[in-house]
Amino acid sequence: MRKIVHCDCDSFYASVETRDDPSLRDKPLAVGGDPDKRGVVATCSYAARRYGVHSAMPMSQALRLCPELIIIRPNMTKYRSVSREVQAIFRDYTEIVEPLSLDEAFLDVSDTTLCRGSATLMAEEIRRRVRQELGITISAGIAPNKFLAKIASDWNKPDGQLTITPAETEAFVARLPVDKLFGVGSVTSRRMRQLGLETCSDLRGQTLPQLTQWFGKFGATLHQLCRGIDNRPVRTSRLRKSISVERTYARDLPNLESCEEAMPALLESLEQRIHDAGAERRIVQCSIKVRFSGFETTTAGRLSEGPAPEVFADLLQTAWQRGKRPVRLLGLGVRLAHPAVDRQLGLFDGVSEAN
Repeated sequence: MRKIVHCDCDSFYASVETRDDPSLRDKPLAVGGDPDKRGVVATCSYAARRYGVHSAMPMSQALRLCPELIIIRPNMTKYRSVSREVQAIFRDYTEIVEPLSLDEAFLDVSDTTLCRGSATLMAEEIRRRVRQELGITISAGIAPNKFLAKIASDWNKPDGQLTITPAETEAFVARLPVDKLFGVGSVTSRRMRQLGLETCSDLRGQTLPQLTQWFGKFGATLHQLCRGIDNRPVRTSRLRKSISVERTYARDLPNLESCEEAMPALLESLEQRIHDAGAERRIVQCSIKVRFSGFETTTAGRLSEGPAPEVFADLLQTAWQRGKRPVRLLGLGVRLAHPAVDRQLGLFDGVSEAN
């Protein structure tokens, strides 16, 4: 039987700042950008959440909801340092750790004999150590697979945990709302509700062909998730699939020409990030992200062997035409080839076609 633990630090950036300055405790706090320069909330304290403030919200809107909001600029060097300390505690229990970000990770403790082999007791001990040794809190979910463990870690936040045993899985999943399923966003959730699919129990009543007809390839995933099935392993190394940069402008870019003028600086940043990442795999696609003044966002992509300026110029034209309004954010990105594909192609390097 697999024993998977999902650990998620509570309001990580805000918790670290509160730990370092106890006068901030129980006060509405947001970590993020300058509201006068279109900054957004990276994370916020639970006190701020009571006012309706949440991650990814424009900081100016957060201030309107909570005029007493304390704003702190992010200190990524400090957060990365604390993250390494948290990860070190995880590895005292298993080497099979899959970090998802600075503040969360999956742990496979199936073969760990500590705490009498109990994943529940290990999660309790990890949470206690993080609280005592690092001065922040962490929540945990314990389950037979990654899907359920991640849902469980959010169940009793902050500073809590939930265990879902194999015997409890079927009943637990049956009552889950469909928007709790991995990969179900607002559009898919709305489509499901139009079809009368409110819970996983409703999904279980549909055949695989029916789900595939409604949701394409994702239907097969839904067919498994609504039954609590998730066979994905905990991966100790995650393959990077893409590299991107984006910039929110202090003032809207009023037209297409001003967007075009902003592209060279963005492209230079992207090329630097590709270089810094040491990405030796082939680039197979370029993409662009455009967010208009009303927060409507559109993306466009094209197969390409490199971050060519002319490709991004064409993609900008395509994306901008969809809104034809001032732009607050531009982003550029590239998708990397899978190493296995590169190895296959390498078999034919230097081979020319016979005449």
